[in-house]
Amino acid sequence: MSESLLERIAKLKEKLNAIILAHNYQRSEVQDIADYTGDSLELSRKAAGTDAEVIVFCGVHFMAETAKILSPQKTVLLPDEEAGCPMADMISADQLEREKAKYPGVQVVCYVNSSAAVKAGSYICCTSANAVQVVEAMDRDRPILFVPDQYLGHYAMRKTGRGMHLWPGYCPTHMKIGVDDVNRQRARYPEAKVLVHPECRPDVIDAADEALSTGGIIRYAKSYQGGTLIVGTETGILHRLRKENPEVEYVPVTKRGVCPNMKCITLEKVLWSMEEMEPHIEIQEEVRQRALAAVERMLEL
Repeated sequence: MSESLLERIAKLKEKLNAIILAHNYQRSEVQDIADYTGDSLELSRKAAGTDAEVIVFCGVHFMAETAKILSPQKTVLLPDEEAGCPMADMISADQLEREKAKYPGVQVVCYVNSSAAVKAGSYICCTSANAVQVVEAMDRDRPILFVPDQYLGHYAMRKTGRGMHLWPGYCPTHMKIGVDDVNRQRARYPEAKVLVHPECRPDVIDAADEALSTGGIIRYAKSYQGGTLIVGTETGILHRLRKENPEVEYVPVTKRGVCPNMKCITLEKVLWSMEEMEPHIEIQEEVRQRALAAVERMLEL
């Protein structure tokens, strides 16, 4: 790894009064230069609480948008503008409005893995960590529409017993994880616990010991006393787990669990983005305000 590249990033970060954020699924070398590593909303909230003038978000487009929603006065850079989220792209603001029209009085619960425009058309946001709590808090006399992830919605529906209309979106990376993969790794490591993300299909969740958000997986792993932990989510998280509790052997449920969009960003792109101050995120203020309201309703819970 070129020391001069790292030095140039460090100097630019100081010059710009910038903060570098990296999602848990990013390349290991990108995680290593970040000021904060975490999940999308956690990172945006941390950045909003700093005096940094520039946020370099190493993640995907909706995450950088969320940072801009919470920090409109800051410049938010996404080092690769092609780093999108297929799940977030599975519903548009227009599609959401047409779906809402089918259910009078509907309450839209929107997973944060969605565009600012879709958040703006929703009543409340949720994360994979608090989806159950958010759904439980909804008015029992009104219908609920959960977008865009049908599997997180199904997980929350089973946990709460609440009926919901589910938009048929999904995460292609988590769809690569199957029950056969879980069973194969259990046979190899019979003493190990299996953790999977609630974006996985219901049969995969049923085959695991726990379904946890990325933050939940990290907390679980930090205090894990066993020798091996089997992890069913995007494989980038293994780098952080190995750094924080190296005594444990971490095994992916499957090596297929790689998100190509999360791997778009490189150190070279981070440097270029900071040098050029591009690509930067812009959100129409009226859309930003409505999206912020949906996020704030969640935070009030």
